[in-house]
Amino acid sequence: MRGIIISSYGDSFRVLADGEEYVCRARGALRNKDVSPMCGDFVSVELNGAEAVISGIFPRKNEIVRPPLANLDRLVFVCSTVDPVPNLRALDKFTAVSVYKGISPVIVFTKTDKCKSESFEKIYRGVFPVFSVNNLTGEGVSELYDVLKGSFSAFAGNSGVGKSSLLNNLCPKAGAATGEISRKLKRGKNTTRRTEIYPLTDGGYIADTPGFAAFSTERYDTIFKEELAGCFPEFQDYIGSCRFPDCSHTKEQGCAVLEAVKDGLIGRTRYQSYCDMYDEALKIRPWELKDVRR
Repeated sequence: MRGIIISSYGDSFRVLADGEEYVCRARGALRNKDVSPMCGDFVSVELNGAEAVISGIFPRKNEIVRPPLANLDRLVFVCSTVDPVPNLRALDKFTAVSVYKGISPVIVFTKTDKCKSESFEKIYRGVFPVFSVNNLTGEGVSELYDVLKGSFSAFAGNSGVGKSSLLNNLCPKAGAATGEISRKLKRGKNTTRRTEIYPLTDGGYIADTPGFAAFSTERYDTIFKEELAGCFPEFQDYIGSCRFPDCSHTKEQGCAVLEAVKDGLIGRTRYQSYCDMYDEALKIRPWELKDVRR
């Protein structure tokens, strides 16, 4: 059977295949090939009596190393307007990595009952889909749901920004499912480092994992300086109009990106994030890299 891994912990995997759920282990041959199944993987499942085994993994369109997720369509970056306030520099780095990996970023601002999100929204409006959500009243949830349905999305965000509340508003069965999953995998409810994927009513999945509280780019944030501008969508209308074809978009005369910043067509905080990341990229020594660009 062909199925999708919707939960994992250690060497146990919960797979949805042909409308049924199976708790599986990976065949030894996969481990010998140093292939580790991830949530979101499309896999082949074989039944051997009462035992279900993952016998193969279909090619991935993308993957994130930590937390381990594959075949994502969207990364939803959840930021609170207050307590804690958004770290815009980190958000810009995460969205750049997301674009680099071929995953569409979505930005959600929460706690709008405590602080208005307009000042944050205007930075990203027109660059990425941006939503404001009040988890207490449900305001903004349906608009976000319409974007996420039919696709595979995952949440990223610091602790305390309201990810769990947002997940429960989007997928009310998520909280109830946690206890059932723990019983199936014979694990406690409070275990960490377990990834869960929940189905949406109208199709699609949302992944929630404790690992996203500290969304890690350390294994795949190596974006070379020549590739970086392509990770900022608002640059794309101007890059071809620069005076020099190898323009770094940081200081050159005749740079169309710099002119767009001066004219207010590109946000200054976003541009400053680009410059900071470009300075970091200048320090990269390609010959010293190993397997960090997965």
